[in-house]
Amino acid sequence: MANSNGNGRRRVVITGMGTINPLGHTVDAFWKAALAGKSGVGPLTQVDSAAYDVHIAGEVKDFDPEEYIDRKEARRMARFSQFALAAAREAFETSGLDISNEDPYRVGVLFGNGMGGYPDTDKAVKDITQRGVRRMDPFYMVKMLPNMAAAQVAMRYGAKGYNATISTACASAGNAMGEALEMIRHGRADVMITGGSEAGLSELGLASFQVMKALSTNNDPPEGASRPFDAKRDGFVSAEGAGVFIVEALEHAQRRGAPILAELAGYGCTSDAHHVVVPVEDGETTAMCMTQALADAGLRPEDVDHINAHATSTQMNDKCETIAMKRALGELAYQIPISATKSLIGHTLGASAAIESVACVQAIRTGWVHPTINQEFPDPDCDLDYVPNVARQVDVNVVLKSSFGFGGQNACLVFRRFED
Repeated sequence: MANSNGNGRRRVVITGMGTINPLGHTVDAFWKAALAGKSGVGPLTQVDSAAYDVHIAGEVKDFDPEEYIDRKEARRMARFSQFALAAAREAFETSGLDISNEDPYRVGVLFGNGMGGYPDTDKAVKDITQRGVRRMDPFYMVKMLPNMAAAQVAMRYGAKGYNATISTACASAGNAMGEALEMIRHGRADVMITGGSEAGLSELGLASFQVMKALSTNNDPPEGASRPFDAKRDGFVSAEGAGVFIVEALEHAQRRGAPILAELAGYGCTSDAHHVVVPVEDGETTAMCMTQALADAGLRPEDVDHINAHATSTQMNDKCETIAMKRALGELAYQIPISATKSLIGHTLGASAAIESVACVQAIRTGWVHPTINQEFPDPDCDLDYVPNVARQVDVNVVLKSSFGFGGQNACLVFRRFED
């Protein structure tokens, strides 16, 4: 196959990726735990949750920012920016990219983030009300801004090209990766550092989601709370983490002899134009997003080998997403193995599409798809093949990844095995 996809757009490949999430601090650690069906959900330790109904979360455990960042710098960064740098380091190590050997204005950064530094906002409010305004952290503003993860990554590696942050709630990283694809396709960049990062575990976040009745209150055992597509699902589990990718124009990657992990082949983006939190029940707009992504990749429903679903573990989302998959793929939807990464780690909000995309690429690379755990009680409204409880060996060439955000903002990506 050529460097162009036949319509004048450059092909885009993934040459590096990294993640830090509740199952591990590296891609390999995450993937090993995911295939074993382990849960990263446990007791919430970052927030005093005594006054709340929810006492669990998908926390990144044993994270020491000084393993990745100078102590002084780390103290001036929010946790979500620290995560971004941690995952970016692994992505650069995998890719072998050295921006000092590149035109830095041809290397950009495009991240997704949904909440910014919510824990820092918690602390700032307490400082003002309990200690006085003069005792507030002078770095609060530049910690909490959602664009700071992308800014910190650009500063660390010297990427001087296009730099932006997309905030479309839980679709943020999916939109960021899709727009990074377009930047390279149309010649605005040769390399993009993309993905998403989120660390919003805080009293503000916990209270906001609890009063919406969006969170699972199934606290005991924590590992059983996130159960996408299961009849007894009762809400999502808040989580944190990051996923970062190095994506390049194919000819650029080949010229520098970079490893090619997979091709980022398609992107779809639609809006429900319906409601701030309730999905469209007939699945029309989310199905169209899937259809757009496949068409953009030059593929058909029969080409899809695996789906990584958005699958939040809420009653409406999982039912409506199932309807959308049937609408987009027809009877083929019953034959395609579907994994829900949130069953393992909870919902990492704006970072979810990036972390879940790591699972997509790993499925292509390894020929295994991870299970959707906590499948105990069948739901007649969710009757597809969700790879229940046990990993499965599958010949994976094409993966469809869906992400849907509050406000009805939808993003779908297509990954495929690279063939020259």
